[in-house]
Amino acid sequence: MNTLYYGDNLTILRDHIKSESIDLIYLDPPFNSNRSYNVLFKDESGHEADAQITAFEDAWHWNTHTEHTYQELVTNTGGRVADMVSAFRQFIGTNQMMAYLVMMAVRLVELHRVLGPTGSLYLHCDPTASHYLKIVLDSIFGAQNFRNEVVWKRTAAHSAAKRWGEVHDVLLFYSKNDGYIWNNVLTPHSEEYQVRFRNLDTDGKKWADDNLTAPGVRHGESGAEWRGFNPTAKGLHWKVSNRAVEAIVGTEPASHMTTTQKLELLEQHGLLHWPKRNRKGEKGLSFPRFKRYLGEGASIQDVIADIWPINSQAQERLGYPTQKPVALLERIIQASSNPGDVVLDPFCGCGTTIAAAQKLNREWTGIDITHLAIALQKYRLKDMFSLEEKKDYAVIGEPEDLSSARQLAQDDRYQFQWWALSLVKARPVNGDPEGKKGKKGKDRGIDGVITFIDDASAKAKRIIVQVKSGKVKSGDIRDLKGTLDREGAAMGVFLTLEPATKDMETEAATAGFYHSPGWNKDYARIQVLTIAELLADKNVQMPPVSMTFKQAEKVKSESGARQHKLF
Repeated sequence: MNTLYYGDNLTILRDHIKSESIDLIYLDPPFNSNRSYNVLFKDESGHEADAQITAFEDAWHWNTHTEHTYQELVTNTGGRVADMVSAFRQFIGTNQMMAYLVMMAVRLVELHRVLGPTGSLYLHCDPTASHYLKIVLDSIFGAQNFRNEVVWKRTAAHSAAKRWGEVHDVLLFYSKNDGYIWNNVLTPHSEEYQVRFRNLDTDGKKWADDNLTAPGVRHGESGAEWRGFNPTAKGLHWKVSNRAVEAIVGTEPASHMTTTQKLELLEQHGLLHWPKRNRKGEKGLSFPRFKRYLGEGASIQDVIADIWPINSQAQERLGYPTQKPVALLERIIQASSNPGDVVLDPFCGCGTTIAAAQKLNREWTGIDITHLAIALQKYRLKDMFSLEEKKDYAVIGEPEDLSSARQLAQDDRYQFQWWALSLVKARPVNGDPEGKKGKKGKDRGIDGVITFIDDASAKAKRIIVQVKSGKVKSGDIRDLKGTLDREGAAMGVFLTLEPATKDMETEAATAGFYHSPGWNKDYARIQVLTIAELLADKNVQMPPVSMTFKQAEKVKSESGARQHKLF
């Protein structure tokens, strides 16, 4: 069953994902590429407080946990991987870059284990660490299984101080074995390319003529005379594409055929053009030329310049900082998997990989370590495909009862806050949506916001949400009332892990009602909801039109669609 996992992907991979059960892996691991090399390679003191690598962060540090992982890689994994990480430590030292590579290496070992024999892996990174990651992947997958370094132009040109402008990311493409899945995905031809095809066959197919000769004398088969044409006499030789011939004869290799046999085959199939004038314009047959037909599209290349990133105006933008365009993931999934295959994204963020896999009729598994990301994915699946949790897919790792909710609050109050906000579809105000920990800062009494439109003016109105995991009292409700008045918010919601007191309920009732002009209905201006009530499917009473997270566009799943339909 399609599954979302909350938790550290290393633990999830080891405890839940079977060996060779995945057909395609795409991962876009976090890394702070904007930091200078001087910082990334600076030796660190290793203080534990600076290095909580249990969250989805883009800053990695060398600490006790990293040292333990390093020892595990060297002693338990052994072989080329142990040799590689040991050599890296000698060369790089114990710094952020080395910590990143150690934490990636141990996960890539597990990803190699779960990848099926015909599977492929795409690691999305940038030039800051791509050269190191390539060596890591060579050690784990084998250098012979490296297939491509794909460049994605992710932004337009911009100026850079004393260096070339940085406009691309890197996708490192590896397979498990030689027999990996590959589909020839086509993209639209450029207008500049299409304009070359000016000729029409009787069936309306467009073609352009191309050279069958090239400069330089050859004394072997490529210099042989054919049908009265002697290329040697003109200082030329025959240039016949094996690929063009193999397209005619099927899978049989053309390398065993002589040059003249290949020319005869092309002529028999009407693929030669016989000009009636030579290059000087003189009448009489000239050397034949190859008829190159305009195909349905161009095969995908290792430079992607036709898929733009998610900008501020993009329709699919959901507000997640590292969100990648769906078209990029669709191209990867179409090329390296088939309908019904299983796609895994161990750093799935807002769920672009999952959305693309669902659209293209693949099974999927996503892992993320923030409850906000899991919530975003659930909303996206509902908005795009009308999928419902438990019925259409499973979510593993989220609190399912009050005791597990208490445990989450005890372990990490920020994760608890984001999870609680997700239960009412509120957008978090504090903290980084990618899960960075840190000081809470001045929240002004606002943990989350629900936005809705309720009248003909189409003006957005706000519901302010506060979350409490400790003791609560009536004074908390008075504070929330003051925040509503100060912020000019329409309503307020108080989410509490502990039971609400009667005094709190009385204080909330004194706030009165919000009257909805759009629905001609009154709603309690302040609502107190316990986590126990939310787990029992009780929710905020509010006008039904909300816009907390930007909704993903609804799509229909499709199978076998050609790539050019993405644009």
